[in-house]
Amino acid sequence: MRVGIHTGPVVAGIVGVKKFQYDIWGDTVNTASRMESSGKVGKVNISQATYDLVKNEPAFVFENRGKIIAKGKGELEMYFVNQTT
Repeated sequence: MRVGIHTGPVVAGIVGVKKFQYDIWGDTVNTASRMESSGKVGKVNISQATYDLVKNEPAFVFENRGKIIAKGKGELEMYFVNQTT
């Protein structure tokens, strides 16, 4: 399993007429998808925007991956997240 997390604005809504489904859209969702596909199995990969929000959280250790090319996004600063022991 790979996990990608990005922070930013989204649009949310209900899709469907007979069977309703809640969904979210936007550039933030697309960037999170790129974080996931640029990650590694068993790792949580986060964007610079998310890192800026959680970097002082003592429960986590961050591994800076540098700038990684993400399809349709160009170079994005990425970090792996690990729990402290």
